[in-house]
Amino acid sequence: MYQDIIDFWFCKEVSQYWFNSTEEFDRQLREDYAELWQQAADGELVDWQESALGSLALVILLDQFPLNMFRGEAKCFATEAQSREVAGVAIDRGFDINLPANQKSFLYMPFMHSESLEDQGKSLQLFDQAGLEDNFRFARHHYSIVQRYGRFPHRNAILGRESTEAELEYLNSKEAFLG
Repeated sequence: MYQDIIDFWFCKEVSQYWFNSTEEFDRQLREDYAELWQQAADGELVDWQESALGSLALVILLDQFPLNMFRGEAKCFATEAQSREVAGVAIDRGFDINLPANQKSFLYMPFMHSESLEDQGKSLQLFDQAGLEDNFRFARHHYSIVQRYGRFPHRNAILGRESTEAELEYLNSKEAFLG
């Protein structure tokens, strides 16, 4: 079953939506994968962690899919911590070593999505060591935001957090990262 996630996510047609989604694509993900995401969230797919591709598929399901399926809702971050746990175990097992660059980048991405400065540092290290220059550039940007604010200010409204004056100033600036 996890191979279906890999085949879907890494096909040419879907790759165009990785960082430039549409409402239609988000709806398609919800319709096709919300139930599977819930199973993953409930810990029912832990056996996927026994292989590199299974771990990668689980990370994509827990980290990437909810960002699309639940865009604009707090639920889009609900399984972020689980995705980091899966990614961490996969990396500890060396599952990332033989993955192609595009797959490796998605295995590492949960650390870039974290609001923990320690995780952000791990993200920088992983992308740098793997020679994933574009991802490393984005990782540096994410790191600088978390270093400066201790979190991602663009998530405040979705998560019901009050923004500081400095965060509001940032969010209204040209340099703001809005997710």
